[in-house]
Amino acid sequence: MQELAIVTGAVEAMIVDYQCVMPAIVDVAGCYHTKIITTEPKMHIPGALHIEFEPERADEIAEKIVSTAIENYQNRRTEKIKIPEHKMEAMAGFSVEAIVNALGGTLEPLLNAVKDGTIKGIVGVVGCVNPKVKHNHSHILLTKKLIANDILVVGTGCWALAAAMHGLLSPDATKEAGPGVRKICEALKIPPCLHMGSCVDCSRILIALGAIADALGVDIPDLPAAGSAPEWMSEKAVSIGTYFVASGVFTHLGTIPPVLGSPVVTKLLTEDIEDLIGGKFYVEPDPEKAADTIIEVIMAKRKKLGLPL
Repeated sequence: MQELAIVTGAVEAMIVDYQCVMPAIVDVAGCYHTKIITTEPKMHIPGALHIEFEPERADEIAEKIVSTAIENYQNRRTEKIKIPEHKMEAMAGFSVEAIVNALGGTLEPLLNAVKDGTIKGIVGVVGCVNPKVKHNHSHILLTKKLIANDILVVGTGCWALAAAMHGLLSPDATKEAGPGVRKICEALKIPPCLHMGSCVDCSRILIALGAIADALGVDIPDLPAAGSAPEWMSEKAVSIGTYFVASGVFTHLGTIPPVLGSPVVTKLLTEDIEDLIGGKFYVEPDPEKAADTIIEVIMAKRKKLGLPL
């Protein structure tokens, strides 16, 4: 998506930090007028403009970057500007605080919906897209099946781009949801899939699960919740998945991690670790089967908590 934004010819400046940066981003920008700006001390790219970020000078540095973009506007090449006509409405940027605000300032409506079965559970769908699998297919199929079964989906990163492209970050997407999720989302005027930020904002999902667990008086492993990275590619996705597992979350991986060479490690991550910390990895490339298993896990957790099925 970084390159696609640049090739519209309408981007004056693009800031990159040090993760998930396309290797040829400066070369692509060089075909247009776009300035690539690096901000992290550990991230210098030949041909990019480096404006190092310092928290104590945040406003000053932000103004400098914005000024750089404004000054570059005059260098736009009209003949290269091509903005796609197709547009998709998206409601994005739900921090934990924003979700609470949407619920009227308290988690109570969400808790009540989970308790009475209006919402069966919550699943965080995250992770990259992967050139080894059909683009966006697993993200969308799994997400649609979950919301159709009254499971609220929250997510981050590249999943959010896939969801937005397919209209799932629009309030109109409630037509894809089951009656319970549709009822709640229509009342709150929010989509059934809530975008919670970039891939490194997955901790927001755990913060939300922690707050829900505290409110219900249970531990995170007891919640009718799960995580999924259907098309992950980056090692960062597995590290994020690992801290979800370590927090007690049942976590699906749609592409196989490089652990199959060791039966001991494979068994530990997909079976034994659940007895130690409450969560485990579940590997399943087929999004249909993965969605069915996630739904079964959520219903089993509801049953264990004595909640209506």
